[in-house]
Amino acid sequence: MGRSQETFSKKEKEKKKLKKRQDKEQKKEERNATSSKGKGIDEMLAYVDENGNITSTPPDPTKKKKEIKQEDIQIGVSKQAEPDPADLIRKGTVTFFNTSKGYGFIKDHETQESIFVHQNALTSVIKENDKVTFEVEKGQKGLNAINVHLAS
Repeated sequence: MGRSQETFSKKEKEKKKLKKRQDKEQKKEERNATSSKGKGIDEMLAYVDENGNITSTPPDPTKKKKEIKQEDIQIGVSKQAEPDPADLIRKGTVTFFNTSKGYGFIKDHETQESIFVHQNALTSVIKENDKVTFEVEKGQKGLNAINVHLAS
């Protein structure tokens, strides 16, 4: 008698294909069981509460609604008061300054942050560990110190 043409690896491949097919059918059945086709319209509705949050519970008709006047609605950012010029002046210590490259860093005494300073913003010559007063402006990469002079 001749040997069967089916080898061990062919049998394994057939088992894997069958298993894959069964898994696929099982997933399909699960999807159909949980799809929206079986749900009623009430289960698919979503509501928005008075704070603008999405919820599954309908609003309470007995609850009194808060009325808002059209004039009270502000669109955009409200204007801020101009800061006091005395508050803009800060004190700090020069932690690093390279005179050949013309830049350095000042450590702010209040916030303890390191602020970049360029030699064009200096009103007097400074070196490391000098106590200075300065103003701050927003630069491209962060805060920059301007109007830097030695503290007296």
